[in-house]
Amino acid sequence: MIHNILKDKPTKLFVTLGGFFIANALIAEVVGVKIFSFESTFGFTPLNFSLFGTSGLSLSLTAGVLLWPIVFIMTDIINEYYGIRGVKYLSFLTAALIAYTFIAFTGAINLTPPSWWINSNPIVPDLNKSYTAVLGQSNWIIVGSLIAFLFGQIVDVITFHSIKRITGEKKVWLRATGSTMVSQFIDSYVVQLVAFYWGADWGFMKVIAIGTVNYLYKCVMAIVLTPLIYLGHRLIENYLGPITSREMKFEAMRRN
Repeated sequence: MIHNILKDKPTKLFVTLGGFFIANALIAEVVGVKIFSFESTFGFTPLNFSLFGTSGLSLSLTAGVLLWPIVFIMTDIINEYYGIRGVKYLSFLTAALIAYTFIAFTGAINLTPPSWWINSNPIVPDLNKSYTAVLGQSNWIIVGSLIAFLFGQIVDVITFHSIKRITGEKKVWLRATGSTMVSQFIDSYVVQLVAFYWGADWGFMKVIAIGTVNYLYKCVMAIVLTPLIYLGHRLIENYLGPITSREMKFEAMRRN
């Protein structure tokens, strides 16, 4: 049986796309604990603007934004060839694996280290505290991120197919970019509300302002990365062949 699975191109493609999808989402959650200055990273003076009564805002973003755009691209490509059920399956699997990852982190954090290890790095005074600070993300952030991820993914796939029913096979850019913009509007505010409004007692307007900055960044990235959607389609159709590709797209639409 395994030989038949490995010879089946659509199955191998689903495993490969799913692997990249899950890996990028997991890594984005882990590295997302770091906040970076977009302007300073590229040698510009940080912006200082006000929005919704919140002053001192700039493009300070989570490091996870480096990888989430790849997840958006993978979502649209998987949606195109495997439909809503394919994306839902991978989304719920990813959410379960992210939860499992943070459970494992919590277990590792609570292990008692030997005293020689704590002070073994001359640059870091207390390795155990640093380890906890990096891997021990707030439970509210984790919960908010998982809720936003699942909600955003479901909205994305529904929007994607709604647009495709209207436009047909044409305008790949519209259904890919349009679905991302709709889903990330929800994602950007849900995670902020759960993690910081309810979980950290931040002011409502501050949360909305930061969510808006993050959403605008995601919109820009969705537009900038649109050519990668076309490249992905080209590579997949060359791999599967025109007949199999056409059949898979038809089934992806018919079974939703």
